[in-house]
Amino acid sequence: MTASLSYLPADTSQPIRDSTVGSVLREAAEMSPDTIGLIEGCPDADARRRWTFAELRTDAERVARALLARFEPGERVGVWAPNKPEWVLLQLGAGLAGLVLVPLNPAYRQRELGYALKQSGAAGIFHAREYRGNPMAEWVAQANAEAPALRSTVSLDDWQDFIDSGSPSQALPEVRPDDPAQIQYTSGTTGAPKGALLHHRGITNNGRLVLDSLGMQPGEGWLNPLPLFHVAGCVVGVLGSLASRATLIQLEAFEPGLVLELCEREKPTVMGGVPTVLIAMMEYPGFASSDFSSLRAVAAGGASVPAALVRRIEATLDLEFCVLFGQTEASCSITRTRLGDAPEDKAETVGLPLPQTELRIVDPNTGSVVERGTSGEICTRGYAVMDGYHEMPEATAAAIDADGWLHTGDLGVMDARGYCKIVGRLKDMIIRGGENIFPREIEEVVFGHPSVGDVAVVGVPDPKWGEQVVAFVRRVPGGEVSAEELRLLVREHLSPHKTPREWVFVDELPVTASGKVQKFVLRDNYVRDHLGG
Repeated sequence: MTASLSYLPADTSQPIRDSTVGSVLREAAEMSPDTIGLIEGCPDADARRRWTFAELRTDAERVARALLARFEPGERVGVWAPNKPEWVLLQLGAGLAGLVLVPLNPAYRQRELGYALKQSGAAGIFHAREYRGNPMAEWVAQANAEAPALRSTVSLDDWQDFIDSGSPSQALPEVRPDDPAQIQYTSGTTGAPKGALLHHRGITNNGRLVLDSLGMQPGEGWLNPLPLFHVAGCVVGVLGSLASRATLIQLEAFEPGLVLELCEREKPTVMGGVPTVLIAMMEYPGFASSDFSSLRAVAAGGASVPAALVRRIEATLDLEFCVLFGQTEASCSITRTRLGDAPEDKAETVGLPLPQTELRIVDPNTGSVVERGTSGEICTRGYAVMDGYHEMPEATAAAIDADGWLHTGDLGVMDARGYCKIVGRLKDMIIRGGENIFPREIEEVVFGHPSVGDVAVVGVPDPKWGEQVVAFVRRVPGGEVSAEELRLLVREHLSPHKTPREWVFVDELPVTASGKVQKFVLRDNYVRDHLGG
């Protein structure tokens, strides 16, 4: 392909390792046995449990043997709990035992739980007793009616009994890099979730390459405020930290004040996040007086990161910001900005592909690679692409084409250097009077207003224009801004047809547990309340 086309071959300067979850754990335990590998980020500082890498290996091997007393290698096992250390140990133990872990959102309701257990064919589930009002133990007890393959349930309250049930003489199986490791259910921002089947090679290398790009060194701290059931938590957080032999400081659940306290007490070097997490931190009353001196970088992804937020974080915290772009189906991250990138690149782009990752941008209608500077669908190919959606061949064929390219559904533009900018989602694109409108372009402008805490732009049905543009805005605490001010702001920077017809001010935006705004909820609620749909 010519250099004028939106295509980047894989950077092969860093190798892909034939690694598994178990091999990464063993290597960390052998090379840095006494280094702290995991800190429980619970609110009570005196109660925080800590594991060295050697202790993680010992405990994970006990988990693996206890699992093999109940399940055969290759069977699926769910974990439905908040971010407890037992979650991490179960992930590592399942990897050693050759089981396929099925991470489940602890915010699931009973119907969602039943769907995931049935669709994955889970033979077992580990669960908390309850979570934020969800009677988890009760719903698990009723799950057999929905998931006939389910034969074993274990409460985390009985964790020690479970650990003791394994035989010390139980041999652990040989696990191969291409073996399935997880079924990760998509966040469900656009409909029913699909289970992405991820393999050991993909998730172990992806986590390693992300933290390598951030310069993580053995013994440094990685603060993870994100949920473990999401790839950002269990791939970049858990496996990336293991590969780097860095200390994972894992929050039990995101709470801005707890993040600030952990920064001061545990001294992390790099912090992960998503825009909603970072916004909540910066709006927290104790933010201005908190000590972030140990942090040298923040990495965020999972959703579009507004340029104004990047600039605000770098200026306020005096650190470097790294933008990650990816999706579950690619084991997590596809591109990233680099720490040494120019400020405008970190604020305006999602950078270059990670090593060993091919990337191209195609016309959604023809599949042809577009010229640089032209928008199209971002596609990726390489070691990290999922095996497919579990038992969904038609959905898999729609996502991964015959040449192995994963179609992300994200719309982007590649510049002359290969740097990419996200301009929207195929499903989010608004077509008003035949004109394509990308919500992110409008959101970037609106978010730049100092009184705007967050914004989401959606298209709603319109009998004349096909669709109209509606903006949902959350003001910062104490902020004052009117619809007319925002309308004039958009008109100053964008074409008239891109100006939202209506501005809806809200106290909060609906988000998934991984921090992505659920635009379909905003759209559906608006249609119901305003259009009689």
